[in-house]
Amino acid sequence: MPFNIRIMGLALALLITAAVFWTSKNQSLQAPDVSFLTITGQTLQLSSFKGKPVIVTFWATDCAVCVKEIPDLIDLYQTYRDKGLEIIAIAMYYDPPNHVVEMSKAKQIPYHVALDLRAEQARAFGEVRLTPTTFVIDADGMIVQHITGAFKPAELSRLIETLLVTTRPL
Repeated sequence: MPFNIRIMGLALALLITAAVFWTSKNQSLQAPDVSFLTITGQTLQLSSFKGKPVIVTFWATDCAVCVKEIPDLIDLYQTYRDKGLEIIAIAMYYDPPNHVVEMSKAKQIPYHVALDLRAEQARAFGEVRLTPTTFVIDADGMIVQHITGAFKPAELSRLIETLLVTTRPL
C-alpha cells in the first residue's frame, strides 16, 4: 500500500475519532434524580428543582481547593438565588459529618449542604471520586457542564447568567 494512502487513511481515522469525541463532549446528559439528606435533616429531591438552574458540587472538608471555592459559591448563590439558582454541596462519603457541619457553620454556608454517607450520589453522578467535582444543571434537568477540579468563578457566573436568561417560567 502506498505511503500517501496510509497517511490519508490515518488522517481520516483521526478526524473521525475527533468528531466523535467532540460531539459526545457537547451532548448534555440528564441529571440523575437523586435525593439528598442535608446537614439540617432536610431531604431534597433533585427533580424538585426542575425549572431552576442547579449547581451540584462534590467536596470534602480536607480538600484545600474545595474550601477555597466556598466563598465563590457563596457569592454565586447570593447573586443569583433570587433569580432561581440553587446550590447543593455534597460532602463525600469519607468526610466525617461533624467536620462537614463545623465547616458549614464556620464558613456560614447559605446554600444546601448534604451528606453522601454511602456514596450513593457520587455513584449516581458517574462514580465521582475527585474533589471538587461540580455539575451545572439547567432548568430542564440536563447536565450542561461537568468540572473536575477548580472552577473559574467568572466563567461559572456567565454560564449561570445564560441559564437564567434561557430558563422558562414554570
